[in-house]
Amino acid sequence: MLAGRLGLEGARVPHVDRHGLMWLARGSLYVESGTLRFATAGYNELPQGDYAIPFQMVSCLVLQPGTSVSHDALRILARHGTTVVFVGDDGVRFYTSLSSGPDSSARARRQVNAWSDPERRLRIVRQMYGWRLGELLPASDLDALRGMEGARMKTTYQKLAQQFGISWRGRRYDRSDPDSSDIPNQAINHASSAVEGAALTAVAATGSVPQLGFIHEDSGNAFALDVADLFRDTVLLPIAFGATRKILANKEGPVERIVRQLAAEVFHKESVVSQMIDRIKDLFDDDSSHS
Repeated sequence: MLAGRLGLEGARVPHVDRHGLMWLARGSLYVESGTLRFATAGYNELPQGDYAIPFQMVSCLVLQPGTSVSHDALRILARHGTTVVFVGDDGVRFYTSLSSGPDSSARARRQVNAWSDPERRLRIVRQMYGWRLGELLPASDLDALRGMEGARMKTTYQKLAQQFGISWRGRRYDRSDPDSSDIPNQAINHASSAVEGAALTAVAATGSVPQLGFIHEDSGNAFALDVADLFRDTVLLPIAFGATRKILANKEGPVERIVRQLAAEVFHKESVVSQMIDRIKDLFDDDSSHS
């Protein structure tokens, strides 16, 4: 930052010209002489040190555990339209966000338009199922598509369980007593929460409308659940069954902790939140988008 020179301290770089996410943990975000700085004890690939943060060139700061933020830091981030999201380790939990949003409402308006038009909504649903299942399903009714997807998921559960050497007796979940389920089902429940947290981060970073889901409807995070389901086969279930295998082999626990640790590793290694952001853009963006 060159405060006072050529008005650069007040400049706002369009989001289309910025980089995506910057993940920070175990440190303090503060402002010194007009520069945003991050003093950290070190985390993952980031060594211990005090760093200047090019916040004008980043669309979203993702703050993980052990991070404190000064009022002045939030002030300049809001001024420059940089979104701030507070999450668990590597995005396994979504706590809250201070969303400045993209420069344009175009993506949100395209989402609303698609959601409110029955034909376009069905096309979005078929596209999402197509990504998951590798083909566009022929049904022209939402309930029929849900039924076809549910039937295929039974096969997917069994196949992946066999790959991980897990005994699978079917998907069972008692909302009033979730711990009564067997270990594979408990692991799926916790993995679902982790993947939903990652999806909420992606929704916040893209300025999408979380309430307007295409497959899910009742939840206030319906669209985030739609996005999370895109990664059920490739991320959620491998995490759940991988954690189950580890728990049964090593007699470790509790289930939630093992799942959360494995989810953090997978999210970091496979850049899951970035993949989710790309999927959201694929759904709603076009060549004229500048958000």
